[in-house]
Amino acid sequence: MNTGMLKKKIRISGKEYEYFDISALGDMGYDIASLPFSIRILVENVARKMDGKIVKESDLLHIAGWRGRYDKPVEIPYYPSRILMQDFTGVPAVVDLAAMRDAIKAVGGDPKMINPFVPVDLVIDHSVQIDYYGTSDSLNQNVKTEYGRNAERYSLLKWAQKSFSGLRVVPPGAGICHQVNLEYLGHVISLSNGILFPDTVIGTDSHTPMIAGAGVMAWGVGGIEAEAVMMGQPYYMIIPEVVGVELAGKAKPGVASTDIVLYITEKLRKKGVVGKFVEYFGEGLDELDIPDRATISNMSPEYGATMGYFPIDGRTLDYLRLTNRDNVEIVAEYAKKNALFRTGNEKIRYSDIVRIDLSDVEPSVAGPSRPQDRIALKDIKERFYEILNGGYEKETDSNCISRFNHESPCVDYSDTESEYAAISYGDEEFRIKNESVVIAAITSCTNTSNPDVMIGAALVAKKAVQSGLRVPPYVKTSFAPGSKVVYDYLAQSGLMPYLEALGFHLAAFGCTTCIGNSGPLRHEIAKAIEHDNLNVAAVLSGNRNFEARIHQKIRSNFLMSPMLVVAFAIAGRVDIDLYNEPVGIDPNGREVFLKDIWPSADEILQYKSRFLKQEYYEKRYSEIFRGDDLWQNLEVTAKSTLYDWDENSTYIKKPPFFDNFTLETETPSDIRSARALLVLGDSITTDHISPAGEIPYEYPAGRYLIDQGVPKKQFNSYGSRRGNHEVMMRGTFANVRIKNLLVKPKEGGYTVYFPENKQRYVFDAATGYIKSGIPLIVLAGKEYGTGSSRDWAAKGTWLLGVKAVIAESYERIHRSNLVGMGVLPLQFMPSQSWKTLGLDGTELFDITGIAEIAPGKKLNVKASKGGSSVSFDVIARLDSEIEVAYFKNGGILRYVLRNLMQN
Repeated sequence: MNTGMLKKKIRISGKEYEYFDISALGDMGYDIASLPFSIRILVENVARKMDGKIVKESDLLHIAGWRGRYDKPVEIPYYPSRILMQDFTGVPAVVDLAAMRDAIKAVGGDPKMINPFVPVDLVIDHSVQIDYYGTSDSLNQNVKTEYGRNAERYSLLKWAQKSFSGLRVVPPGAGICHQVNLEYLGHVISLSNGILFPDTVIGTDSHTPMIAGAGVMAWGVGGIEAEAVMMGQPYYMIIPEVVGVELAGKAKPGVASTDIVLYITEKLRKKGVVGKFVEYFGEGLDELDIPDRATISNMSPEYGATMGYFPIDGRTLDYLRLTNRDNVEIVAEYAKKNALFRTGNEKIRYSDIVRIDLSDVEPSVAGPSRPQDRIALKDIKERFYEILNGGYEKETDSNCISRFNHESPCVDYSDTESEYAAISYGDEEFRIKNESVVIAAITSCTNTSNPDVMIGAALVAKKAVQSGLRVPPYVKTSFAPGSKVVYDYLAQSGLMPYLEALGFHLAAFGCTTCIGNSGPLRHEIAKAIEHDNLNVAAVLSGNRNFEARIHQKIRSNFLMSPMLVVAFAIAGRVDIDLYNEPVGIDPNGREVFLKDIWPSADEILQYKSRFLKQEYYEKRYSEIFRGDDLWQNLEVTAKSTLYDWDENSTYIKKPPFFDNFTLETETPSDIRSARALLVLGDSITTDHISPAGEIPYEYPAGRYLIDQGVPKKQFNSYGSRRGNHEVMMRGTFANVRIKNLLVKPKEGGYTVYFPENKQRYVFDAATGYIKSGIPLIVLAGKEYGTGSSRDWAAKGTWLLGVKAVIAESYERIHRSNLVGMGVLPLQFMPSQSWKTLGLDGTELFDITGIAEIAPGKKLNVKASKGGSSVSFDVIARLDSEIEVAYFKNGGILRYVLRNLMQN
């Protein structure tokens, strides 16, 4: 097929453009009109990129003839038009690129070959921490502290911006990458060399699908995959199933977009949409504006989908006008002409359909440690007592040992009046109990992109302050919106002082509490929590609440709307029925209920119509790349082809991934006499695997920093040190809440070192095994690698000497990252697990058949112990020929380097 026949001309506002008309494929017998909109975008992409070499005619025919369901995976190459990064993932990517230049030079190549082939936007948003809060200068103090901690990393990024073409860096303090992407970076329809095409994005953060709420195809990938795409490789993907979610009805008064997305997350997790596209349709879409849709798309990883897509329609155009985009007419005309504009009259065939009635949604929260565990607001009091009593995923053999405390039996806290810790702080005296809220944070891209819930939260604060309510002194409050525009409309509306009166002063423009940058608790509070083993709570308007993510001393973390964050902050506890119990008592002794301070939809609309203005977006984004004085004055290495590595740096180290790199590949061999480094259960997240949050001084990473002369107060977070593999490998599998069954009931980064049969830190044991030449594996349960797309979850696994992981199932991104690092992801056969096979991790493991590896190949595992053995088959989760090639090359980046040199 000659795709030139698909190339057409279109005139918009007096200018002529070219585009690839996918509707023309209808003349060849392909029913484009019945395809999901997300599949249509893939059709256009493959048609535009077809060159007969990498993208073949068969690829176009496969995607144009989308069948909905496939017995066997069908792979196509896909070329995203741009890449989005944040600094936690961007720093290691830049470090890898710099190391690749060194590797190319070492084998006689030109290091200038290593340059982004695809435009990259890197938004520095993940490094600010809530050290200061509750005062008018909190923002300035936190920004100064951020630069003090991260100047070395930021200098690297400024060097990269000067030394790599096609890389733009958004300086700190501009907002969260996903909200900046939604409000400014995203085009919906792009233009290059006179050709119009859909804007498509991959990002190194799992919440990249947020912009899919505005009709932009986007999803998160591992940093390793993103680097390959950056270097000109296509993103090889399996043609997905597309689950159509029909939204019907209208939400009841008092229901926020957060409540809707928590409801959808619960329903779709139960349905099972991992690795699938979700596409929304139905009359309910007309009730949702773009910020509401973006809230739902943002949490695609939480309900397991690759992407939650909303097609382009009139709401999209309205949003582009509001946010000062200059291509609204192009978007409208192109989308309509090329079958990408939703009218509501489409007859689309989906792989499956789920119907969700918005009128069924009620105010909700989710927790205490998974986003899909929705709790109706009216039930949280009773549910929290069940959690305290071990009713949340109890261990079947633990005699009612709580999930949160594996050291002592469950205690009945149904009468908790006497279960408290008294605390003195200066002249203040107060007490905290098991259910006390100690962190209340309005934060994250999920909600702060949504003016309805942000104005709603400020109105709750206004009514609460006017009622004489205040927040208890033990609650750490913070306000960290994802965009400066949020502050503009709240300040101009006169609502900001009410938030400040309750302690929600502006503390940052960035990803804070939701990523684990909640900062320290008061020393007295932290000490009381630890001393009395209290199960206190955090409430936040974020999207993630995994164990030890928000704060290592807080076991119960609840996601909710910003309005409810304010309400729970005032209440100071989560064991409260907000429908029937007062949220607080006014100075005159009168009870104030949630209904007394809850704003109506009309009140929110009045404020939004008056104070949400296009001029705010125009002003803020006209200076997005300039940065503040701290950024302008930041010292940076001069522009150069090669990076000047500092051997004394504790932030940036040359990684060992390309050590001893050669142009020849080695045939992978079978794994013999391997030991299990960890034996894990279900829902092990990348927060458990990858280093994240605070660096404990007694753990290997902390010991390393101390040995390097770094004082504890300057440890910073694991995320800020992602450019130093020495720290990151020591922090892999070192989450304080990880449960390695080899050391049960002990929690934390420990394992058994079998040559001595002694408990040791995971890093120390792995180092011993590596020195002895003993390969390692990890045994796991269902949904291994759920959560953020952290490449260090795979990089750290590889550096610890793990050759293979055997799990019951994988989350999409982490499985890809393992392949990208040359770690073999294996899957138990259906209905089998390490438990059903009688394994306990003390065995020696032989895995055979690897030399003849192929997509989906069955391999044999023999586990031996004490003269007996069990043999079983596993499936190699190398799902395509290209993944086999990545594995044989020792990872995707080595594959890319060899291809560059050969070409």
